[in-house]
Amino acid sequence: MAELQRWVDAGATWQVVARTRHGVTVALLRCDGGEEVDRFTSDDPRLIAFVGG
Repeated sequence: MAELQRWVDAGATWQVVARTRHGVTVALLRCDGGEEVDRFTSDDPRLIAFVGG
């Protein structure tokens, strides 16, 4: 959750690229064109609630 919050605070965007019963995979995207910079997978319930599900 902290990694995603830092990314948003810096003005960049993100996108959920996968949802499974094990968690979500989030792509971190540049704010100046949407190029994917990194991605991570998490099963943190707070993150899943934050990204909608």
